[in-house]
Order: sequence, then structure tokens, then C-alpha cells
Amino acid sequence: MLEDVSDRANKVYDAMKSAGITSEDKMRDAEAITKLSKLPKNFVLTALQELQSKGYARRKAREKAAGYYLVK
Repeated sequence: MLEDVSDRANKVYDAMKSAGITSEDKMRDAEAITKLSKLPKNFVLTALQELQSKGYARRKAREKAAGYYLVK
């Protein structure tokens, strides 16, 4: 459980961690993370921004949809 982030961000973090989205070659787009976390997409997008700003996740721009992965 991360101390410095919201409950939603923790849920998204846990879903990503348990799915093994922990490196750039395993990154997923927000749509896939939404399905994993079972939260509404706008919650997931906000949580991903929060995780990025705290340094827990990275966003990588791609041709279609940006990919996200955990770094901590």
C-alpha cells in the first residue's frame, strides 16, 4: 500500500503490479488497465497521472495509445 497516493491510485497500482506491468516491454494502455482495475476509465486516468507525478509509473507515447508501466 502506497502512503502518499489516493485509494484509487493504490487500486490501479495494485492491479498493474499483480498483472506484472513493471517494465517498458510489458506496458499496457489505459484501456487495458481500466479492465484490470475494474474502475471507471476517468478514475484510472486520474490515478495514472497521480502515480506518474509521484514517480511510481511512467507514460510512454506510442502511435495509437500511450502505454503505462510501473517503475517502483
